[in-house]
Amino acid sequence: MRRLATLLLGLGLVLGSGASHARDKHVLWAVQGQHNTVYLLGSIHVLRPDDAGLPDVAQRAYEDAEQLVMEVDLDDPLEGDPMAMLEEMQRMALLPEGQSLRSVLGPDYAAVAERAKQSGLDLAMLDGFAPWFVATSLLQVELAKRGYTPEFGIEQVLVARAAGDHKPIQGLETAAQQFGMLAGMPLPMQKRFLMMTLDESAQLDQEIDQLVGAWRTGDTAKLASLLSEEFDEFPDLYRTLTVDRNRAWMARLTDLLDDRDDYLVVVGALHLVGDGSVVSLLEKRGFKVVQQ
Repeated sequence: MRRLATLLLGLGLVLGSGASHARDKHVLWAVQGQHNTVYLLGSIHVLRPDDAGLPDVAQRAYEDAEQLVMEVDLDDPLEGDPMAMLEEMQRMALLPEGQSLRSVLGPDYAAVAERAKQSGLDLAMLDGFAPWFVATSLLQVELAKRGYTPEFGIEQVLVARAAGDHKPIQGLETAAQQFGMLAGMPLPMQKRFLMMTLDESAQLDQEIDQLVGAWRTGDTAKLASLLSEEFDEFPDLYRTLTVDRNRAWMARLTDLLDDRDDYLVVVGALHLVGDGSVVSLLEKRGFKVVQQ
């Protein structure tokens, strides 16, 4: 479930704070500033049509907010263009000259090629790309087969609504920065990332149900356990993907809490649970953070 959690709840592409078992709560927190409220909504990046839609409490947070802040500003003409983002992702996923996916995977290439073929991916067409790109592509294909697409994810739903309501959207980082985190992994780690993605794909249906269910019911204990598993398997990677990014966002978030507008901040749910989460970091700075 580790790679699946990253795609759905981490990148747009925690123990400690918050309630751990309350089913009448949601993956949504309110933070009181000097003159405003900043809402923190944990997102799931891809959903099916039947799962789409915000809980009432999140709807009210959206209505209360004058501005939205997301991991990436999807309202920006460049950041919000799926084809432009795909081109940027592919550019950053290219292997160095003289290397190939076949050479990186070595004796595991045939098994990976067979598994990719079952998903409808021709590995020969991806021979110039890094293993992380193959892993994320494989998951995206498998999720799309099951009806999970970014179109129905929380960000896209809110972007469409904000456009109609003329609410400004800001980004905490760029898509290129997100891709760069994955591209920065050493190739042996990328290979391991890919091989474990293949292993986990056999239980994909059950894991999706558990993941979306935990998100829907505000089960922060379940989400925190997922993040704990992530750190156990890939401590360096997930420290980069979660905790380091959370810390990098702190200056921006504390600035928002010094504003007079109310904000709805939408980030992957894994950023809001566990030690080192946005929630815990704000609490350590003296802010009162209340799960809704």
